[in-house]
Amino acid sequence: MTDPGESPSLAEHGAFPRDLPPPLPLGAAVPTALFLDFDGTLVEIADHPDDVIVSPHLPDLIARLADRLDGRLALITGRSLESLEEMLGHLDVAVAGSHGGEFRPAGSREILPLAEPLPKAVVDRLSAFAADNGGLLVEPKPFSIAVHYRRHPEALPGLLACADETGREFGLRTKHGKQVIELSMPGSDKGSAVARFMQMPPFLGARPVFIGDDVTDEDAFAAVARLGGDGILAGPMRETLAHARLGGVSAVHAWLETIIHDHDQENSRT
Repeated sequence: MTDPGESPSLAEHGAFPRDLPPPLPLGAAVPTALFLDFDGTLVEIADHPDDVIVSPHLPDLIARLADRLDGRLALITGRSLESLEEMLGHLDVAVAGSHGGEFRPAGSREILPLAEPLPKAVVDRLSAFAADNGGLLVEPKPFSIAVHYRRHPEALPGLLACADETGREFGLRTKHGKQVIELSMPGSDKGSAVARFMQMPPFLGARPVFIGDDVTDEDAFAAVARLGGDGILAGPMRETLAHARLGGVSAVHAWLETIIHDHDQENSRT
């Protein structure tokens, strides 16, 4: 069995780039634990991470979902928790930042690390490469570092070589997302965060569902599948371990609203 922190082979799981059906309603018969990515799933991706536009209704949507699911909701993002709260304000829901490296249960302000801190030498090396190649955007995090090449695509071959060499030297994982390369410490991945949450109340015993858009979400798709749940891809079709697909951010919001509506309808009949 693959460890939740390991990157699965899509081919080994029989995944092909065919289209996927839309997700079914969650239903009330089986308790569901819902895990949500942030960038590309709840908000549209921007050229700079600080430039994303957050709907003023999003914090309320997240709070209502957590209430309807009896707290079985968590945000799992590549952003640091500090960056996430700058976008959303403080929400009393479970969150994991830095691809799972920062872990915080609902109702707590204590951040529990799931990985060792990123060595400063890694930040220095990637920052130097970025400065020497057009001023690539570098996003240091407590347990990982992301280098965005959206504005300098010609730098990608050199960036990949630098990241691969640095990863081998320091024992880091290399992740290639949407025009971003990220190096992360072992244990700092979304699959590990899902597995950790699922061992804790109120998630324990529930059926996990993860919604995400990027290849960095594949660890989480693999983890929920091993736990009897489903992954939902947000955005265009690509090779993935997800079992269903929503067209993009607006479709994700609409589907999440149906969870609240269906729950309220069910309560009105009882």
